[in-house]
Amino acid sequence: MDKDRIAGSANQAKGTIKEAAGKMTGDVKLEAEGKADKAAGKVQNAVGGVKDAARDASKH
Repeated sequence: MDKDRIAGSANQAKGTIKEAAGKMTGDVKLEAEGKADKAAGKVQNAVGGVKDAARDASKH
C-alpha cells in the first residue's frame, strides 16, 4: 500500500473529526477546515491508488 493512501486516509479521518466538532460547537471555520481536510485526503488517497495500480501493472 502506498504511503499516500495511508496519509490520505488519516487526513480523511482527521477531517471528519474536525467537521463533526465544528458542527457540534457551531464553529463554521472548524467545520470548513474539516471538509477541506476530507477533500484533500480523498485526493491523496486516490493518488496513492494510482501509484499502487501502476506498481502492480509494472510487476506483471
